[in-house]
Amino acid sequence: MKVARFEFPGGGGLGVVLGEEIADVRKAAPELATDPAGLFAGGPAALERVRAAAERAPRLPLSEVRLRAPIARPGKILGIGLNYSDHARETGRDAPKIQTWFNKQSTSVNDPFAPILLPAVSQALDYEVELVVVIGRSGRHVPRSRAMEIVAGYACGCDYSVRDWQRATPTMIMGKGFDTHAPVGPWITTPDEIDDLSDLRLRCLVNGEVRQNGRAGDMIHDIPAQIEHLTQAFTLEPGDLIFTGTPAGVGAAFSPPRFLSAGDRVRVEIDRLGAIEAEIVAEVAQTRIGAASVG
Repeated sequence: MKVARFEFPGGGGLGVVLGEEIADVRKAAPELATDPAGLFAGGPAALERVRAAAERAPRLPLSEVRLRAPIARPGKILGIGLNYSDHARETGRDAPKIQTWFNKQSTSVNDPFAPILLPAVSQALDYEVELVVVIGRSGRHVPRSRAMEIVAGYACGCDYSVRDWQRATPTMIMGKGFDTHAPVGPWITTPDEIDDLSDLRLRCLVNGEVRQNGRAGDMIHDIPAQIEHLTQAFTLEPGDLIFTGTPAGVGAAFSPPRFLSAGDRVRVEIDRLGAIEAEIVAEVAQTRIGAASVG
């Protein structure tokens, strides 16, 4: 099942993508949560209600709706660094034996086809295609043998990184959490639709040129290992997002570096999960106090 958040002139909310259409499931079952995080927290019974509602719900052409970030406001956005050997090599570092984590701010979440801001304070904007794990059940001290029990599904993501700000401090947080720099989507694909997660191929294209082309099975620390490690420290909750690492081909690894410029188009695609795409636009550094957040 492909679960999405969407808008159209007459409304919007929670939908299930069926081919080139989207079923407006809350029209058939208004008691359902409006956000997938709340839906997944309801467990298998809630998912079955969604499946049943999708069969009788009115449908809209997918081309006529605006897809939103599947999780509107994640409690946590966690990213693992250097989790593909080829990416570690291109940065001149050894593959890490211990998992290295950073966080992206909740305000960095962006819709799957919305513009990405080229920061006013930097010209070193880079791309990183990533398979994103969406947490569906709370978990603490979860062993790898049970880790997948708390996974709601998967999505495409791009871990946009402001390299000069990232390298300025050892935590990387400032360079990873700029507004709009965590686009996710186009929907959440539930695990039953993926036969072999390790076989999924990840690609990033800049202006039509393939820059990254990797395979999820080449992760150094696989998804169960990531969940086991994280939940030793803190609770993962429904709606949390895990960015699981990127393969080789990032702009910073070229000589000279090939960072993004205003007007560039970046497309991220993962087999069976869909694709997201955005134009890079120059940020206008305008003071906002009390204004609505970006996105």
